[in-house]
Amino acid sequence: MLRWFARMTLLGVLLLTIAVVGVWLRFGPELPDTEVLRDVQLQSPLTVYSSEGKVISVFGEKRRIPTPIDQFPEHLKQAFISSEDDRFYHHPGIDWQGITRAVLELIRTGEKGQGGSTITQQLARNFFLSSEKTYIRKIKEIMLALRIEREISKDEILELYLNKIFLGHRAYGVTAAAQVYYGKKPTELSIAQMAMIAGTVQRPSRVNPITNPAIARNRRNYVLNRMLELSHITDSEYQQAVAEPVSAFNHGTAIEVSAPYLAEMARRWALETYGDGIYESGLKLYTTINADKQRAAQESIRAGLLAYDQRHGWRGPEDHVDLAAEATADAWNDALAGKLPVAGLIPALVVDVDSELALLYLNDGQTIPLSLDSMSWAQPLLSRDSRGPVPEQVDTVLTRGDIVRIRRADEGNWLLSQIPEAQSALVSLETNTGEIQALVGGLDFQFSKFNRITQAKRQPGSSFKPFVYAAAIDSGYHPATVVNDAPVVFRGGGDIEAWKPQNFSRTFYGPTRLREAMVHSRNLISVRILEDIGIRPARNFISQFGFDQEALPENLSMALGSANLTPLNMVTGYAVLANGGYAVQPRWLTEVRDQMDHVVFLSPPVQLCDVCPVITEPEPLEQDLAPLTIQTQSSEVTGEQINTEQLNDEAPQLVDLDIQTQVEYGPPIPAYRPRVVAAPTAFLVRSMMTDVIRRGTGVKAMQLQRQDLAGKTGTTNDQRDAWFSGYNSDIATSVWVGFDNFQPLGRSELGGQAALPIWIDYMRVALTDSPDIQPPMPVGVAQIWVDQETGELTEPGATGAIRELVAANLLNDLRRRAKPVEDEQEQVNPYDIF
Repeated sequence: MLRWFARMTLLGVLLLTIAVVGVWLRFGPELPDTEVLRDVQLQSPLTVYSSEGKVISVFGEKRRIPTPIDQFPEHLKQAFISSEDDRFYHHPGIDWQGITRAVLELIRTGEKGQGGSTITQQLARNFFLSSEKTYIRKIKEIMLALRIEREISKDEILELYLNKIFLGHRAYGVTAAAQVYYGKKPTELSIAQMAMIAGTVQRPSRVNPITNPAIARNRRNYVLNRMLELSHITDSEYQQAVAEPVSAFNHGTAIEVSAPYLAEMARRWALETYGDGIYESGLKLYTTINADKQRAAQESIRAGLLAYDQRHGWRGPEDHVDLAAEATADAWNDALAGKLPVAGLIPALVVDVDSELALLYLNDGQTIPLSLDSMSWAQPLLSRDSRGPVPEQVDTVLTRGDIVRIRRADEGNWLLSQIPEAQSALVSLETNTGEIQALVGGLDFQFSKFNRITQAKRQPGSSFKPFVYAAAIDSGYHPATVVNDAPVVFRGGGDIEAWKPQNFSRTFYGPTRLREAMVHSRNLISVRILEDIGIRPARNFISQFGFDQEALPENLSMALGSANLTPLNMVTGYAVLANGGYAVQPRWLTEVRDQMDHVVFLSPPVQLCDVCPVITEPEPLEQDLAPLTIQTQSSEVTGEQINTEQLNDEAPQLVDLDIQTQVEYGPPIPAYRPRVVAAPTAFLVRSMMTDVIRRGTGVKAMQLQRQDLAGKTGTTNDQRDAWFSGYNSDIATSVWVGFDNFQPLGRSELGGQAALPIWIDYMRVALTDSPDIQPPMPVGVAQIWVDQETGELTEPGATGAIRELVAANLLNDLRRRAKPVEDEQEQVNPYDIF
């Protein structure tokens, strides 16, 4: 019997060996190379960051935040090991005890059940195999697990597992799950929260703390019990953890800076540059957006539009439903279904109202009161220019069943509000580099995705005049040049009606110095200037400010701002004046990094230059780096995309430009910005625009108590557009207000009323770190005394004498007109300062 048993045992071992070898020969060649796990790039979303590295937006279905193993707390790792594979650090990749249990279950029930899958097997399945329950898949899974264990360390396996595993609600990996469920980093989780996340592994879509909190809690307690049994936690820690309530809710993506219009620009650029794979690429786009300035821009736009809206009265409820007398909270919730907050304005249902008070129900279950004081502004809108009487009773404004909007005041109390019909846009950039610091394309991106900064072409009105004045100064005018503010008629040929431009006040002021014309925005003087210097030369010159020459009208209406331009066009032109006359190309992107934090796009530094070097195309990289290509800049982003490759399914290796560029090319070649406007011209225009703020149409900006500001208001016919653009030496900002359908804003809604307050609120924050320093007078500008009536040169102390600035090359002509020169030696040196 013993000999027979020995022979059978040897035969069994032989047959088993033959079977194993056969299986290995059959399936081994089909198994993937596990070495690729070392270089695996986990699918992660595209993320857009501010200049400080704060998250602006995340694009992609899979929420994943790759995290090194040493950044996971021990209790977190122990929770997964206790739940999924308590012998993880002791088995060779497969757990024979677990397999035995699975085999016995198959014999007992005749069905393939779960069990026997170690963490290594789960990793193999997730990376290389399907999740179907077949014998062949299980065999491949075991073989792969054994191979993985031979070639990769236990800690590397656990790191890949904790970053790869799906944990419900689009969260892939533990760090993403911690953010989605608790809004925390892994190191901030409690033991109970760690166990809750570990407990979702088996059925993440159904057993998670959001979808099914009761079942998820039971699973959490099971994990905690296993941790206690394995001595990973103490009894007191266990008791505290099981008593902890389920606190999870969907935190979504942790957005730290609200800049959705810029984020969409970034997404489109990435899609055009790198293709459809961007949503799982893990690319990180770092932008020029400043978090504090962006927040100020958003708040300024909302405050400005709400103020405009309330100046014009109450339009009535947003919607109305018939509420039965016995209606309950369920009916109230149904009434508010689909109503989402817009720009911080919360939907509310009026459930009760009398003459003194209204009760409003919010979709979070709150019921709040509104008194007459909270709606004192709600005079009925009759037209853009007229309102009804001030309300004296609450029930004259609201009725039961009305759906309205409310907002919190700074003091914390609730106020009646409504979604503004008008829109606004603000863009602010650094004047030397063109880097966009803040960009708001409308009231609320979810409400309207139309980006008015780049897509809305509107007439800038008088805010365009500084460019006409710059062309005039470049042609020989100066701030004391006198132009006659008098009626003028331009007759058209044939059936074309004659054009009779008017000042806004419909008044004529006679001979007026150029500075005063700028300060008071005299339309007729702008038209006369343009007629004198010539439309074609003016268009050629003004295009140097960054405007497309084709967008500039080939007629005298250009003097009044009839070109159709975007706010980005306008702020670019103003930035040229602000930096002293150098070209500006707006840029919002500084660099792009891949999932491994290699730089794949680098925006070069900007250098202003009066004489710029000629740049030749750089030599291509060496042959062994052939997959990398040299790409020129896109139309939207200033700078070279150097050493970049397109992302594709094979995820080719990327070179870290921080090192590679230094090795191959040396320091990055700057993006040179040449001088496009003479320094004296830019300085003199700024001098006149400074007076616009000190005593002209922009005088409200003096509340900022700064001396370095220059700007110009703009209003178009019938007040369809209101503008204010202004700057100091560091920051240029343009604000537009209007209706998307070109309706008039109202008779009183000029640039100084509708747009300037938004600009002021924003610049109050944006200029916090910018010193109040006026630019030095450049070479080529002289200070003289002129007669305030004639603009001619005069003596200091003479009646009507005032100081003025002119281009120094005009001094001899001014002197000749004031006093004929008999001796050539008496000519004025162009650089004398009077």
